[in-house]
Amino acid sequence: MDARYRFSCSTSEVDRELVHRWLSEQSYWAQGRKRSVQDAAIDNSRNYGVFDQESGEQVAYARVVTDGVTFAWLCDVFVDASVRGRGVGVALIEGVVADLEPLGLKRIALATGDAHGLYAKFGFEPLAEPWKWMTRQG
Repeated sequence: MDARYRFSCSTSEVDRELVHRWLSEQSYWAQGRKRSVQDAAIDNSRNYGVFDQESGEQVAYARVVTDGVTFAWLCDVFVDASVRGRGVGVALIEGVVADLEPLGLKRIALATGDAHGLYAKFGFEPLAEPWKWMTRQG
């Protein structure tokens, strides 16, 4: 990652308004998500960001839902279009994985429609037994 950016795992640094705008307007998975829902998700998750050191502006976000012992779900990963291709996404996932490593989690799961290459760099791979996984849509 360019030295211009820094990683943070501090929820207090998250620009909630910006993250809500990114996810509810620009993501393919959270279109129309209400701000109150996004704030509750932030409040009940581990949160991560990458910030421009010069301006202080947030340029990427991710969150993890976990019990802190056995399982984690990496979700809401978003990198602002203006910084894509500069290693920001790699730095974000590298920081998330490093933060979770001491927990000794058996499994970290995620779903992606377009960033398989990024996650593969960190050991993520397609489900070995996808027929065992199910989902219930709400």
